[in-house]
Amino acid sequence: MMKKIQRKFALSEQGARDLVKACAACILSNIVLIMPVGLLFFLVSGLIGGEGVNIALYAAGCAACLVLIFLTTYIQYNATYLATYVESGVRRITLAEKLRKIPLSFFGKKDLADLTSTIMADCTTLETAFSHFIPELIGSILSTTLVAAGMFVFDWRMALAALWVIPVSFLIVALSFRAQDYLGSKQMAAKIACADGIQECLETVRDLKSNNAEEEYLKGLDEKIRAVEKRSVITEFGTAAFVVSAQLILKLGIATVALTGTALLAGGSLDLITFFLFLLVAARLYDPLQSALQNLAAIIASRTNVARMNEILDHPVQGGEAELHNKGCDIVFDHVGFSYDGGETVLRDISFTAKQGEVTALVGPSGGGKTTISRLAARLWDAKKGKITVGGQDISGVDPETLLSLYSIVFQDVTLFNNTIMENIRIGRKDATDEEVIAAAEMANCAEFAEKLPDGYRSMIGENGSELSGGERQRISIARAFLKNAPIILLDEATASLDVENETTIQTALSRLIRDKTVLVIAHRMRTVAGADKIVVLADGTVAEQGTPQELMERNGIFRHMADMQMKSAGWSLKGEGKNGTVPHDR
Repeated sequence: MMKKIQRKFALSEQGARDLVKACAACILSNIVLIMPVGLLFFLVSGLIGGEGVNIALYAAGCAACLVLIFLTTYIQYNATYLATYVESGVRRITLAEKLRKIPLSFFGKKDLADLTSTIMADCTTLETAFSHFIPELIGSILSTTLVAAGMFVFDWRMALAALWVIPVSFLIVALSFRAQDYLGSKQMAAKIACADGIQECLETVRDLKSNNAEEEYLKGLDEKIRAVEKRSVITEFGTAAFVVSAQLILKLGIATVALTGTALLAGGSLDLITFFLFLLVAARLYDPLQSALQNLAAIIASRTNVARMNEILDHPVQGGEAELHNKGCDIVFDHVGFSYDGGETVLRDISFTAKQGEVTALVGPSGGGKTTISRLAARLWDAKKGKITVGGQDISGVDPETLLSLYSIVFQDVTLFNNTIMENIRIGRKDATDEEVIAAAEMANCAEFAEKLPDGYRSMIGENGSELSGGERQRISIARAFLKNAPIILLDEATASLDVENETTIQTALSRLIRDKTVLVIAHRMRTVAGADKIVVLADGTVAEQGTPQELMERNGIFRHMADMQMKSAGWSLKGEGKNGTVPHDR
């Protein structure tokens, strides 16, 4: 049962237990709230029947009701709200931990706004459902069932007159689930599009300003915001159409109780006290059920949010053994194939070896699969076909975090944190001392700029290193790799966007970093790979050529063509072509 509750509402095991406790607390609270009606019935019965009334007894009963109401309300509050806040935190942490273990291929189908919405907004919806909707609904249904059983004991005819509206009302709301699923999915899509647009606007504000495109972009963003408003109104109206209809039906219960009771009373088959009792119970019975109908509609609407969370929680994770058995660090691709989920094939039958102590360069036209190969080598993604080994050990059977202890990766797009230079470098090895961090920084030529800052290595560098230049940010990334000192180095276009001076500085640092290691380099510039021991040329997802730079130049193939094209581009001039099709010279 607990497993079903966990799955139904995307809860943790403890959260499922707390939900059951919350429902029990709501049932108890609702039953206690009926007790004053029972006291009033016996009081009126005694007065009308001439049996006399024990005022002290009823006063004690009222006091007991107040104490019980206080205690049950206190228990209900703790079982719903306080437990909900704990569960909400647990859900967010669980989702974040699951995302950490999911292959990167999953993120190709999602954007940041979508995932952020799941962790924040969807969990907030779950929090409200867990604290308000579900316990109150279950509590209302079960307490009403108990009261209904008592009503049938008194008079089955009056019970039917009072209760027939309840299943009809709940059936109307329950039948709305398809409409609510549709409306909820449309509303969620509009919200994600809007959040994505706002995030994109903030991230690209520099480009929008420089191209005078702000006004046009903001028009589109305004449309997305209005779409959210429109979808919210439509969703609320769609829900209200069912809920209000059900509540109108529910109100008919009081009328049918009055009409049936009057007819039975006139016929002599019902006494006045029982009639009065049913009027009292009906007046108390329908109020919580109106809220229960709203709660049922809200629970149905939250199915979209739960499904989004379950999509993450149910996604397969990358597992494997936590121990390495590799002998050396040669990386071998053996007939490897890869395609994104539901997409076209990216790699086909890739086979090559990157030997330890050598530099293996991946080159080729854009879209050939170079970056994909580097991600597969580090098991950031899993190959669909074939096998990849490191030192003879199949990486598909190794825990990704364990495997990554063998790798230092320097990306073209460096990610830095709004922290000090010292702490940004320490990402490479969290237990490193300050002296070790500084030593790694000096090897990466970070001292040139760090020591000029007011607080040196303890200077804050802004969001994503906004206070630093591109070359300085790249050197911090290389310093991380020095600090980690892993036996395998992956360099993904590490110098592609740098000026000549920074490129020379960073290449000097890289030459120290890659010594005696297995190095896999992705590069477009031919001078970057001129000193490589081996070059693998990729085109259309296959290995088109492989060999030493000299061998490939002699083959007159793709590599030779790329080298020739770059030689020609070196003579390009900003002055453009002259009238005769020649490049004009300065005079």
